[in-house]
Amino acid sequence: MASHSPTTSNNGGVSERTSTLSQPQFLFINGKYIPSSDKETFPVRNPITGSVLYNCASASKADYETAIENAHSAYQTWSQTGPSARRRIFLKAADIMESYITGDAPEFMSQEVSATMHWVKINVFATAGLFRETASLATQIRGEIVPADRPGTTIWVERQPVGVVFAISPWNAPINLTARAIAVPLLCGNTVVLKPSEFSPKSQDLAIRALTAAGLPPGCVNVLPTRAERTPEVTELAVKHPKILRVNFTGSDRVGRIIAGWAATCLKQCVLELGGKAPVIVFEDANIDDAVEAVVFGALAFSGQVCMSTERVILHKSISREFKEKLLKKVETIKTGNHLEDPAVSISGLFTSAHAKRVMSLVKSAVDGGAKLLAGDLQVTGPRGTIIRPHILEHVSTNMDIAHVETFGPVMLLSEFETDDEAVASANDSDFSLCGSVFSKDTMRALDISKRLRLGACHINGPSLYVESTLPQGGTGGGSGYGRFGGMAGVEAFTEKKIITVVKPGLKLPL
Repeated sequence: MASHSPTTSNNGGVSERTSTLSQPQFLFINGKYIPSSDKETFPVRNPITGSVLYNCASASKADYETAIENAHSAYQTWSQTGPSARRRIFLKAADIMESYITGDAPEFMSQEVSATMHWVKINVFATAGLFRETASLATQIRGEIVPADRPGTTIWVERQPVGVVFAISPWNAPINLTARAIAVPLLCGNTVVLKPSEFSPKSQDLAIRALTAAGLPPGCVNVLPTRAERTPEVTELAVKHPKILRVNFTGSDRVGRIIAGWAATCLKQCVLELGGKAPVIVFEDANIDDAVEAVVFGALAFSGQVCMSTERVILHKSISREFKEKLLKKVETIKTGNHLEDPAVSISGLFTSAHAKRVMSLVKSAVDGGAKLLAGDLQVTGPRGTIIRPHILEHVSTNMDIAHVETFGPVMLLSEFETDDEAVASANDSDFSLCGSVFSKDTMRALDISKRLRLGACHINGPSLYVESTLPQGGTGGGSGYGRFGGMAGVEAFTEKKIITVVKPGLKLPL
């Protein structure tokens, strides 16, 4: 296993040494793992057992100021680094990341966020792929030549890095979404101050370790885990700090609205990838077996704790009965339980007992209000009450909370339609706009429908839970936020266009 305290190698870089999960986690500022300036810490707990895994340093306002200043200083050099040098770092980091699948990643993710091995593999290998895709962008950050009306004038437009980026990444895909938050900003020549989730600092640190071991210079990325009570004040400081030029956040729409409000006070640009309540429309001519497979995967992967998770299944009335029968039969085969006791389970505990209670409260409230429970036992189990079996509801009315809020758990809502217009209206009846799917053997019909859906991504005959690092991932406003991660969209988000004009000597200008 690799250390969370660095040692200095002969060439002055940072090397790794052996460690265990139980050792403390520190801040990472200017290439060094250090305690917080006031020595504050907080416990990181196993969500299923409640046991303390380790103590983590909690960054103070002073630590954020220090990290921002170091990032600003590092930017002066990193922004001038050539594309080939940056590309080599990301390619090497990808190879290092893949090695973590037989190292720390399974233990860290299993213990911190109740990840099954399937979810660990997705995180590790998707992150390696993201690093490689990011590396490929190194020489694609291009400008343009613009014809000038004024004689003797040449105009070109360059894409330049902006400076220091403040990034906040979540716990649910801790390695992959941390890498997404920092990779393209760094590749573009920016430096980053990152606030990881207080639930998964060591898992998220794996992305930092890979980049650091690959040769990322000190100060280019600084990591400041923070206990929950301190988070509002340090986040506001960072968002409003004059040396922070961009903000990106992946998380809940509630917090996203707060961050957007702070950023608006100083007219600062943000990329906000927030919640989702993905609809899946299944038409009468769909391949039912394929649609069931996709819905089960989309709704239940990582216990439904993904912003792209399928939450609403909108069925043509003529195939509704067949679909429900096959869906219920498939869900019965999904093994739920404590992954610490049985590694073969597909669905383990949610990330906190409080969240599990919230999910079950939404389900029970809907049932009490007249919704029909097709699957599930209305129980929260496990040592600390974090495990929930898949729950499927129908006859959910629009006045129920569960119809509108993001469940973020293993819950599906089924409804029916008869006309295309009804299907589109039902899918669009949400403040969320991140993603969804359409199932039909008539792909041109499905394509036409997809264009009418207010979604940042629409998948035809595939699950709602799907993205690649090349794609411009994000919502179209509302509860899903705005801006785009991924590929050239990410480059556009974390660079500025600069107009440069060159005038020949002797130009006469009219007064």
